[in-house]
Amino acid sequence: MSCSSIRVNYDYEKTTNFDAYKTYNYYSDMTSGMSDLDTKRLYKALDNALLSSGYLISEKPDFLINIKSVEFQQQSGNNVGVGIGGTGGQVGGGITIGLPIGQTQMAREIVFEFVDETNNGLFWQAVSESNYRPNATPEKCEAQFIAIVKKVLKGFPPEIQ
Repeated sequence: MSCSSIRVNYDYEKTTNFDAYKTYNYYSDMTSGMSDLDTKRLYKALDNALLSSGYLISEKPDFLINIKSVEFQQQSGNNVGVGIGGTGGQVGGGITIGLPIGQTQMAREIVFEFVDETNNGLFWQAVSESNYRPNATPEKCEAQFIAIVKKVLKGFPPEIQ
């Protein structure tokens, strides 16, 4: 899957000192909303990306990560417009209808929350949305999660003006 089909929105607490965060872990009671195998794939992609950025997993972390996801159907963005119009004397009228073309696609929204339990609480969040293929091979699923994490972490830490 190409990164262009992955959309991410970011939000963060603007008073956060992001330089103070060096270690992380996951909430122990977290339920991601994904299968166990997909959750493991996402953790692996996230761990590898965070490690390559200098963050370490720790039993006493600076921040905790919460992940939740939901799958949904989205209509194809392709539409065709049909219009009918006419005039007669001084009376005019018209009607236009947009008809969807194609099938619905499965999509997945994944919310990544970084939480400082001792100070700020939730201090950074990314919400990703991408196409989802429930019957994809394990290799394609892994590549998908790597692409999602790469795009999500482009916004962490944020570039503060």
